[in-house]
Amino acid sequence: MQSFVESPYLVPSDGYFNIDQTSTAPDEQDDVPSKKECKKRLKKVVEKIDAIQQMMYAHDHHSVLLVFQAMDAAGKDSTIRAVTKGLNPAGCQVHSFKKPSSGELDHDFLWRTTKALPERGRIGIFNRSHYEEVLIARVHPNILVSQRLPKVNIETVWQERYESINDMEQHLAKNGTVVIKFWLNVSKEEQKNRFMSRLDEAEKHWKFSEADIDQRQHWDQYMHAYDIALRETSKPWAPWYAIPADNKPFMRLKVAEIILKTMQDLDLHYPIVTEEEKSQFDGYRERLNSEDS
Repeated sequence: MQSFVESPYLVPSDGYFNIDQTSTAPDEQDDVPSKKECKKRLKKVVEKIDAIQQMMYAHDHHSVLLVFQAMDAAGKDSTIRAVTKGLNPAGCQVHSFKKPSSGELDHDFLWRTTKALPERGRIGIFNRSHYEEVLIARVHPNILVSQRLPKVNIETVWQERYESINDMEQHLAKNGTVVIKFWLNVSKEEQKNRFMSRLDEAEKHWKFSEADIDQRQHWDQYMHAYDIALRETSKPWAPWYAIPADNKPFMRLKVAEIILKTMQDLDLHYPIVTEEEKSQFDGYRERLNSEDS
């Protein structure tokens, strides 16, 4: 099964994660390139991811699932756009999960994301995910009412869901899906700045929603939900990375580098053509060349 890659942003799988000890900005000891340099490095990293994805498609044994979770305005959409820019569109699938439909509510909480999982050879991206069911649902437990569950014990339901998520992600890993999860860690102050820019800049007005401010009032409850969720579900086969999100260019670069390193560690290769198959190549060449005569 897949294992995590070494990173200062890796959420440990030993249960000792503490969200208060994470940073929303690059540490002083980090090599923090300029915005221009970050973009330059990102382009090179994405080119390498694209080459590996093509090999993964030909090898046809693995898929990659990228999960993005964050508070509003952390930069999920722009990070997904930056990381996938330059990739073969046929090898990438992006799914955004918002409020469940009535049809989705007729199934268990993992159903709608499970049916969107990537096929072998492809990279699947979840913009929000099944983790909404232990984040927003934990902050607003009245959501559970609409899910029409036969029995809910509020004291045990979250731990039960963590267990279900861990079991599902381990099953995926055992069957060739590489699961990489990113929490884009934006500060409350930076979120406020970005909300203000949405109000002040005409081209960003469409991004603003009053609901964003409403959810901001629950910041501490969300941090508590993230703290527990990341601690309970960061596993060697499906690690979480808590990426500082106050510096967007740096954040995008770090996300791309983790994806690249994880994919480089896979045992990928192009299908091997046997000597017997190669012996037929001259005959194929003759047939193709004979078309011109």
